[in-house]
Amino acid sequence: MDLQLHNQHILITGGSKGIGLACAQAFLQEGAKVSLVSRDTANLDKARQSLQTQFASDRIHTVAADLRDAQAALMALDSAEAALGPVDVLVNSAGAAKRTPAPELTPEAWQDAMQAKYFTYIHMMNPAIQRMAARGTGNVVNVVGNGGKVASPIHLPGGAANAALMLASVGLAAAYGPQGIRVNAINPGLTRTDRLQEGMVADARNQGISTEQAIEARLAKHPAHRFGRPDELGNTCAYLCSAHAGYINGQNILLDGGSFPGVF
Repeated sequence: MDLQLHNQHILITGGSKGIGLACAQAFLQEGAKVSLVSRDTANLDKARQSLQTQFASDRIHTVAADLRDAQAALMALDSAEAALGPVDVLVNSAGAAKRTPAPELTPEAWQDAMQAKYFTYIHMMNPAIQRMAARGTGNVVNVVGNGGKVASPIHLPGGAANAALMLASVGLAAAYGPQGIRVNAINPGLTRTDRLQEGMVADARNQGISTEQAIEARLAKHPAHRFGRPDELGNTCAYLCSAHAGYINGQNILLDGGSFPGVF
């Protein structure tokens, strides 16, 4: 299926690894151009080198920025547009709140989660969507963990930030829909990334078991008996931003392999 994304400019925050990098690969396979934003220059260099083994280097731009800083986010957006033209699609996958068992929570943990997960998205989304609206076209996909729908005792601050992002996504879809903008969110379940290992360690500590036991217990309960793959998330993201998904707007789409049936 041709997703009609050829030559479109896709800006991906958190694009240097994990789900963000998988999204970059999916868009590049469709002939798009990608700008990757991450705090870590070394991770960006590694991602760029990996992508350049498959795709032309002039379709890939990288910029290091701490998106907790609104001005840094704006400068990253300016850098991306100067390199590859106006951003057609924004995929937010940056930032991750630390997983902390409930008894270990502090006021700072709640504040840090909002800075790490909520504002890293808002700081890029706000200027990008305004520029899209001025042009009368654009797509935004926010990768938001399903902790915003299903409360986890080891991820309450991050889940709260995710829930706030889900509301912001739906609200912005309604606000900017008349100006040709679609905004959706993907809620991935457990996906095989470095982030998964961190979560399993926290889960094991909370239960007083080994990490291996925590993983086995999760898989035993999972309908598919496996975790998700980053490429499955990347392909879904690319489809959501295509003309084939033109009537999908303001949705929080759960991609968890059926772990939480009936959760919307």
